[in-house]
Amino acid sequence: MIKIRNLQKRYATAVAVDGLNLDIRPGELFGFIGPNGAGKTTTIKMMMGLIKPSSGSITIDGLSVAEQPVEVKSRIGYIPDRPFVYEKLTGMEYLEFIADLFEMDPETARARALRFMRFFDLEDFAGELIEGYSHGMKQKLIISGALLHNPRLVVVDEPLVGLDPRGARQVKKLFQDLCRQGTTLFMSTHSLGIAEVLCDRVGIIQKGRMVAVGTLDELRRQASEAHGDLEEIFLKLTGDHDLDDLIDSLKN
Repeated sequence: MIKIRNLQKRYATAVAVDGLNLDIRPGELFGFIGPNGAGKTTTIKMMMGLIKPSSGSITIDGLSVAEQPVEVKSRIGYIPDRPFVYEKLTGMEYLEFIADLFEMDPETARARALRFMRFFDLEDFAGELIEGYSHGMKQKLIISGALLHNPRLVVVDEPLVGLDPRGARQVKKLFQDLCRQGTTLFMSTHSLGIAEVLCDRVGIIQKGRMVAVGTLDELRRQASEAHGDLEEIFLKLTGDHDLDDLIDSLKN
C-alpha cells in the first residue's frame, strides 16, 4: 500500500528526513514513532503531497505521489496533528462539503455522515456551528470527514489528542475494525502505549533515519538488552543517555 524509497527532505540548515525506506502492507495498522523533531510530520506531509521531497519517491496503492497527486489523494483519509475546520459551518455542512470534494453521491454521503455522527455521539450537534464544538468534538468530526469517502489508506498524526477516554476508545476500536476490513492505517503518535496495543508493526525514526522496524518481538531483538514494553525498547534504540546525563548533572 505504501512504498517509500530513499526519501530525503533537505532544508537550508538541516536534513529533516534522510534516506528513508519503508514498505507498508495492505490492511496493516502501522505505528510511526520517534522523538520530537525526528522527521515524522515531515514524512507524512510528503506522503500527502503537501511538501515536495528533495529526492526519493513515494508510491501509494501503486500510484506515484509526485506524478499522480489527485488520484493518490482520492484514496487517502488524512487526519493531521493540527486540523483545520471551517467553524462557520455546521457539523453536517462540513461533512457535506468534504463529500462534495470527493464527488460522493449526496444520499450515500449523508447516510454515512449520519452513521459517523451517531457513532461519535454528535448527532444532536449536527446542526450546530462548529465554532461551538469542544476540541474533542472537532477531532471526532475531522476523523469522520477523513473516513467519509471510505479511503483505502488512512494517515493519522496524533489521533487521540483532545479526546476523552470514551472518545479515545471509540477511535481505537474504529481503527482496528477498519484494518480488519482491509483498510491500511499509518499512525504517527507519541503515545507508546497506544502504539504497543494497536499496531501490527512499529517503525522508529530518529534524526530523519529509520532506526528500527518490526513487531514488538522483533524490536526487542533489535534492542538486544531490552525485554520490557515499547517504552523501554524505544529508549534503548533512540538512546536514553541524555536523560542519564541530565539526572547526573542535577545530582552534582
